[in-house]
Amino acid sequence: MTATDPALTALAQGWCALSLLHGRIEAHIERALQTKHDLSVREYSLLDVLSRQHDGEGGHLQMKQVADAVVLSQSATTRLVTRLEDRGLLARYLCPTDRRGIYTDVTEAGLHLLEEARPTNDAALREALDKAAESPELAPLVQVVESLSTPA
Repeated sequence: MTATDPALTALAQGWCALSLLHGRIEAHIERALQTKHDLSVREYSLLDVLSRQHDGEGGHLQMKQVADAVVLSQSATTRLVTRLEDRGLLARYLCPTDRRGIYTDVTEAGLHLLEEARPTNDAALREALDKAAESPELAPLVQVVESLSTPA
């Protein structure tokens, strides 16, 4: 294949469209969460991921798992956890079975904020997808995203 190969060009165009869709959705949600709840998209995502932990086998995530879930590096995730901990939204504690391990849980204040912010996040996502669906190059991607949430 050459640099002007139509298959590569189509692939690059598809990637650009996907990147554009992601950027528009994230920016729209970011504005809504910041305005109404003083939360960034990353902060919301981190609270959401950590709120799904449980006390059962494998119920608590290690920092690498959390970083993967919120699509950040481990160091960026640690800084984000620290910021939210400083705001009283997260708390860290030692793993009871391995003193080297540190777990992070969402505090009651964090759960309350997450509960308040979830409708804002969901509405902003819906608005961003609806707006993107008006664009011919993004509409097929919106359909794919929407099909992922539909039970089979």
